[in-house]
Amino acid sequence: MSYFTNEVMRNLLVQSLETASLEEGKWKDKGKGPGSHAGEFIEWLTIANLEESVLADVERLKSHPLAPRDIAVYGYVYDVKTGRLIEVPEATAAGAAKI
Repeated sequence: MSYFTNEVMRNLLVQSLETASLEEGKWKDKGKGPGSHAGEFIEWLTIANLEESVLADVERLKSHPLAPRDIAVYGYVYDVKTGRLIEVPEATAAGAAKI
């Protein structure tokens, strides 16, 4: 969901319900319609910044009352092109075990 924003999703769905394509960095709707306004009421959970999203997730996990303080939580981004995990140092630091 890093290529979308809520606004992009909603605008595409208003135009048509067919699959859009990403062309030269812009979304193109090739559908002929009709679309729907129902997408305007959905939070699409888009990700504007991967590292910030990972950090927020780690912080949420570490602060949960059922998560033991002595358990470490690590933060990584999965690179779909290379198959590698890329550590987010701020998230790993935030997820350090507390004794």
